[in-house]
Amino acid sequence: MDYIKWIRNKVGKDMIILNFSGAIIENEAQEILLQRRRDRNAWGFPGGAMELGESAVETAVREIKEETGLIVSIGELVGVYTKYFDEYPNGDKAQTIAFMYHGKVIGGHLAACNEESLELKFFHPEFMPELFNQQHKDAFDDFKNNNIGVTR
Repeated sequence: MDYIKWIRNKVGKDMIILNFSGAIIENEAQEILLQRRRDRNAWGFPGGAMELGESAVETAVREIKEETGLIVSIGELVGVYTKYFDEYPNGDKAQTIAFMYHGKVIGGHLAACNEESLELKFFHPEFMPELFNQQHKDAFDDFKNNNIGVTR
């Protein structure tokens, strides 16, 4: 089931609350994986919307596999980011709640181009490109400052 399509068929483009889950994924060199998103042509952490019946961890694992080809283990919760608002390129509006975790690659193969990703690349934490929204910026700041279990 595609929850976002289902709910949008009922409410149109009106403001709704959407839950997302993703991870800040490090490789062995402590570089961080970013996804250049197809919908915005901008960089962010891999992850996506929760489906009905999923936990936040299940969502992160599923979305990361779909968007990157990688299988990840989910570690500690970096934070839950709740007071953020977004308007999507198609005009949909939402208050977005994101569960952001620390993740490690345990399998799979990086699939650079797919339905949601224009590019996937690991970056040194000091040389990260601009992230596409404030939620991702705040999560990265918390991660690099070892602020774990944050709620905003």
